[in-house]
Parts: sequence; C-alpha cells; structure tokens
Amino acid sequence: MLDKYLHTMIRVSDLDQSLDFFINKLGFVETRRVDSEAGRFTLVFVAPPEHQDAPLELTYNWDPENYSGGRNFGHVAYSVHDIYAYCQHLMDQGVTINRPPRDGRMAFIRTPDGISIELLQSGNALPEQEPWLSMPNHGEW
Repeated sequence: MLDKYLHTMIRVSDLDQSLDFFINKLGFVETRRVDSEAGRFTLVFVAPPEHQDAPLELTYNWDPENYSGGRNFGHVAYSVHDIYAYCQHLMDQGVTINRPPRDGRMAFIRTPDGISIELLQSGNALPEQEPWLSMPNHGEW
C-alpha cells in the first residue's frame, strides 16, 4: 500500500527559465535544492506555498540533452480557487493559455520545456463566461 504522495519529477533544459516560470509566474516557492557534482545534475523542488507537501522536482542535467517527446510525460495537475482569475493572472504574466477554461472547470498551460500543466477549478465548475468562451486553443494540450 502506498503511504503518501512524494513528488513529480520533470526534466528541464534551462533551470533559470524554469524557475522564473514556476516561481515568478505561477507563484511557487523553492523548498529544497540538491547539487550533485558526481552525477552532474541539480534538483530543485518547487511547490505552491500553501501545499509544500505536493512538490515538483525540476531535474537539470548539466550536460545538455534534448528532451523532446519521449522523455517527458502527460501533465501535472493543480487545483485553483478561481480558474478565470488565475488564468487571467497567468496571461498578465505572459503565459499562453493553451486550453482556455471555457467550461469554468479546466485549463491547460505549458512549461518552457513544453510539459502540460492542467489547472482544475476547486469544487464545482464556475459559470461559463466571456471572453473565455470565444478564445481559441493555442496548440495541443
């Protein structure tokens, strides 16, 4: 039997760009950092301030690698208090909303490395509203 959720790991190609995305745009906090000279990698754990028990591990390998497609995965998901307000905040930060929250329930964005993040409205879906209803998708999510 599993005890508890520990973390999700994603590989990042530019640590500074990824930290800017997660900390400055999404509002996460850095909770832990590990540099491994022998393994030639840095691990940075980030999490929403209110949910530091649900961290995301950003793995940065010091030797450049191409992470297109095969070495990443579907998406990570976070709930939000007001999906419309949060998506507007992200747009104001320059983040593209790949799948707008037309239904008041769900939206998708992407990290700088193309990994999908699903945003889900906490509780019941909010009533549908403009301009979200008429926004097009910006690529696959």
